Amino acid sequence: MNFTLIICTYMRSEALLRLLQSVQKQTVYPDEILIIDGSINQKTKQVLKVNIFSNLKYFSVPENFRGLTKQRNFGIGKVAPTSDVIAFLDDDTELSSTYFEELIKTFADDQAISGVGGVAINENCWNLIAPEKKYDPNRYFLFEGFVYKEGQRNLVRNYLGLHSNVGPGKMPDYSHGKTCGFPLNDKVYEVDLLIGMSFAFRKKVFEAIRFSTYFEGYGLYEDADFSIRALQFGKNVINTKVQLNHYHHPSGRPNRYQYGKMVVRNGWYVWRVKNPKPDINTQFKWHSITILLTIIRFTNALTTKNKKEAFTEALGRTVGWWSLLIHKPKLEN
Repeated sequence: MNFTLIICTYMRSEALLRLLQSVQKQTVYPDEILIIDGSINQKTKQVLKVNIFSNLKYFSVPENFRGLTKQRNFGIGKVAPTSDVIAFLDDDTELSSTYFEELIKTFADDQAISGVGGVAINENCWNLIAPEKKYDPNRYFLFEGFVYKEGQRNLVRNYLGLHSNVGPGKMPDYSHGKTCGFPLNDKVYEVDLLIGMSFAFRKKVFEAIRFSTYFEGYGLYEDADFSIRALQFGKNVINTKVQLNHYHHPSGRPNRYQYGKMVVRNGWYVWRVKNPKPDINTQFKWHSITILLTIIRFTNALTTKNKKEAFTEALGRTVGWWSLLIHKPKLEN
């Protein structure tokens, strides 16, 4: 299968170089690599002049095409007509040597699969279950012989009966799914949601839909929105053999207040894309969890080292929630 890799980047030349060096070591190499650069300086372009990579095409986009959503859609428009699969990676990732081999094999093994995502092994917090140990179900999530220790937000939700009633990667009717990912057990799992740091879709998906213009700018949850809409073309899966590291480079991210607002407003948008007509009980749960997570972030302002970040994010979440009463996001058709 021919496939294209699109990497959208902004002011991260060193991180991008590390990613491309890991692409260079792949057992299966992309037929085309498109770098969509929104940087406001020439550093990324200069780095790519000095470091040569096969099949790479570089595009510097003007200001009106900057932002993850716009850059992704710009890149899709430049893909070769011979490509069967379009893969996306965040520029602050680094791949295992068999990343693309396993990715393409997943598509080839099942024609019903239209989207495939990978796992960040440096963020994976699963451990094998210890047979002699008893696990509190509110504090630990047990799954296929592995155990995941719940974080504060999920711990509180579990005790209050607001936990997700579906598996990892699936979105409940009231949204707010499990964020634990999957254990590294070499299995493939069907999901609703793929993560934008590492996902790929058959080209036919992009011939019908693009990334939503609602998320132009930083684009929080644009990957979730696209994943949900892509389900009409086939299955989305996570393959735990498709492995990489994700380093969460700090540059190019919004301030915590704006981030907090986006968590709520964009979260509401994605929830309604998946469940456009929720019943009263479902709406109550969505709002209850949103308010609970906001309260937890306020308490983090007293209990964590990054007190200012936690407080400003909590303020953003609060303003975002109240803003839904005044003007809700308009869903695209």
